[in-house]
Amino acid sequence: MITVNLTKAKTIAHDVRRAKRAEEFAPLDEVIMKQIPGADADAAEVSRAAVRTKYATVQTSIDAAADVAALKTVVESM
Repeated sequence: MITVNLTKAKTIAHDVRRAKRAEEFAPLDEVIMKQIPGADADAAEVSRAAVRTKYATVQTSIDAAADVAALKTVVESM
């Protein structure tokens, strides 16, 4: 039987969360950093706020996962 260390699994899930968050931030960061003409920096910042909120909720869900099945559900929903 395979036993999963939930603490280590949560650490891995947080690493996945951070990678996905960075992936979503990349195009928005580019708009803000480069001040691309015709691109709305304010809209990009609003989108960045939405991404931050989304992944803050995911972080809370990962921390609250009571077992591997719950953790897997959270990771798969990202």
